[in-house]
Amino acid sequence: MAVMQIGIIGLGKFGFHLGKNLVRLGHQVLGLDADPEKVRDAQALFTQVYQLEATDKKALEQIRVADMSHMVVSVGHSMEASILISLYLKELGVQKIWVKAVSTDHEKILRRIGVDEVFIPERYAAKQLAHRLVNPGLIEFLPMDQQVAIKELSVAAWAGKTLRQLDLTNTAGVQVIAYRLLGEKNYSYLPKADAPLRQGDFLVVVGNEKRLGELKP
Repeated sequence: MAVMQIGIIGLGKFGFHLGKNLVRLGHQVLGLDADPEKVRDAQALFTQVYQLEATDKKALEQIRVADMSHMVVSVGHSMEASILISLYLKELGVQKIWVKAVSTDHEKILRRIGVDEVFIPERYAAKQLAHRLVNPGLIEFLPMDQQVAIKELSVAAWAGKTLRQLDLTNTAGVQVIAYRLLGEKNYSYLPKADAPLRQGDFLVVVGNEKRLGELKP
């Protein structure tokens, strides 16, 4: 994976943890915030951190935000600041702009400006949790047209059978993407088609959420 240069404006809880995880993934992260305390907290983790007011277009230009592959705007509940910063980033020629919205109206305005991605973390987290509550074993719900999800299944009725015999792609419309053998902690990928499954083994499968719920492994 190529190293990306990503800027984050707003180092509150969301911006800080986003940057922290991006650094862990091996990317270079530029952090910007007007709060000196938040800047201090990020300095030990981020590649580079500046204390500045991001609604100052000249300040953004001086630190060369246009050199970033992505800029993420996460400035709390200030719609006005978020919109203004996003507009400036567009005018300065930033390649990709992702912005955290606080409401549907905020989202609409940001899309009118032409930002590349608008996200509402609370909405996404709530949807994920709702699907996991009603579908035990669900790892992640993917909001695609086909209601795709990833689910972990514990082998019981399938014990003694092989993946080739089960032929889940054709019989159930799902795909096994990983497995974890009984007693092991880590997942392995590219499961062997002719290895018999044992009771208590785990399979990670991807497919339509409804079809996943109908499986009796």
